[in-house]
Amino acid sequence: MAAPHRAAVVGKPIAHSLSPAIHSAGYAAAGLTGWSYTTIEADADELPGLVAGLGPEWAGLSVTMPGKEAALALAAEVSPVAAAVGAANTLVRRPDGTWYADNTDVTGMVEVIGGAGCVAGAVVTVLGAGGTARAAIAAAARIGAAEVTVVARRPEAVDELRPVAAAAGVPLAGAEWDGAPAHARADLVISTVPKGVADPLAENFDWRPETVLFDALYDPWPTPLAAAALAAGCRVISGLDLLLAQAIGQFEHFTGVAAPRAAMRAALEG
Repeated sequence: MAAPHRAAVVGKPIAHSLSPAIHSAGYAAAGLTGWSYTTIEADADELPGLVAGLGPEWAGLSVTMPGKEAALALAAEVSPVAAAVGAANTLVRRPDGTWYADNTDVTGMVEVIGGAGCVAGAVVTVLGAGGTARAAIAAAARIGAAEVTVVARRPEAVDELRPVAAAAGVPLAGAEWDGAPAHARADLVISTVPKGVADPLAENFDWRPETVLFDALYDPWPTPLAAAALAAGCRVISGLDLLLAQAIGQFEHFTGVAAPRAAMRAALEG
């Protein structure tokens, strides 16, 4: 019988997460017996204690809001992309018991927004200034964005993101939350805010059909913002697309085997 291996997604709230379905389907398709993937509810302050208490059977953690910045500080080794954005969505346990931090949100975003036709020279608006916004800035830089405007509820949060943009090599501007509608006509709009925060914007955005909206949420779907963009003829990418793309990177980190993409996608769509 194979030795047990455990992994989980950690965040608060977390009951809505579809990550267990995706990863569990991957384990089954890859023939990884003895592997399990669950949810753990914990916020950023609770994360250090949680990680410290995990036994050797734990292969890794998927970290979602609000713990992505806290996760970075728990690792003995950090990937260049996670260091550049100052946030980690993946913690991988090393054989010596230490943790390695990575950010598969960035590679996942590049995959999904590139697949939507976003190309070099794009003007990008990012709604929100948290951990996912950091990944969005890095992803925008990787597709060759001409500029990024971050629309934040706290003006000082934009300044906290300037080192991320500088490391990524992309010009960064800031805008106040009340002025968000003025930035709705970008080539790519990325919403990284929690459930409900962007709902009031749905009635105020003057969408261009050429704009691509990537809304990192997926529960409920469509969000009011996504519904308005779809009604205007925009291409819309959901958080489900990112969830799958970033999960594939995590699966391979945790298990060391190639992810069975078709099985994982089928579980998500089901």
